[in-house]
Amino acid sequence: MNSLIEEYINYIYIEKRLSANTKDAYKRDLVSFSTFLDNKKVNNIKSNDIRDYIKYLNDNNEKDKTIARKIVSIRTFFDYLMRENIIEVNPCEKVESPKLKKTLPKTLNEEEINILLDIKPKTALEWRNKAMIELMYAAGLRVSELVELEVNDVNLKDNYVRVFGKGKKERIVPMADITTDILNEYISVYRNSLLKGYLTDKVFISSYGKGMTRQGFFKNLKKIAKEKGIKKDFSPHTLRHSFATHLLEHGADLRSIGELLGHENIKTTQIYTHVTNTKIKKDYDEFHPRNKKD
Repeated sequence: MNSLIEEYINYIYIEKRLSANTKDAYKRDLVSFSTFLDNKKVNNIKSNDIRDYIKYLNDNNEKDKTIARKIVSIRTFFDYLMRENIIEVNPCEKVESPKLKKTLPKTLNEEEINILLDIKPKTALEWRNKAMIELMYAAGLRVSELVELEVNDVNLKDNYVRVFGKGKKERIVPMADITTDILNEYISVYRNSLLKGYLTDKVFISSYGKGMTRQGFFKNLKKIAKEKGIKKDFSPHTLRHSFATHLLEHGADLRSIGELLGHENIKTTQIYTHVTNTKIKKDYDEFHPRNKKD
């Protein structure tokens, strides 16, 4: 089975043009499933084997979202084997994915965003951190898009960034003047001092002279948030959610927000209407004079 997994991973990476991170996630999921089957000494995989795997994951307290992702990985793998005529029966056909509870995305309010962005940088690393946080919120980027951004993708003259999202799909995202000014200062004055002799086109450079990683950015973001007294549990993706939510609260069109975020389906963007509706209900309960309770 491992050789088939390798073939499939190469297929989704080269033919489907999925990102390296997505490819690695699929591989981890499939290798984990393969190990489970090996331990059970399963040769001819049937639907019950996949159900047993789901039970095994539940027994090991895996989150519903994680289990659903693993089942998607397995399902698409067997779909591929069917298309290639490697198997005749798809064992996933009668297997249902666990139902996910809809959870609203975490966001920071505008006051918290302003506190987070109020960085007075003095060093090259501080300028890099300020530029990364500013751009992620100002353009609503995914963290993978942020760290993969290259210098030629940033147009400081016309105030936009060129982003390659899921499936390498390109989109153009405008930037505010203040974001452009911060990026310009970082790129033109401080970026080269971080390179330490290395050659890379990445915009954001680590303290080791190479491109920043997602983990490195998350670590810096948490440190800065703690220093600023922001106690909410949030991640880099929270900045993207905040970008979308604040645009919607200020009257932006849902479809335009979806375009900026790189969503292919408007249904993906509609989650933000639930966020703003929740806020509207809270504001009504708190402020409407006819809703005051004695």
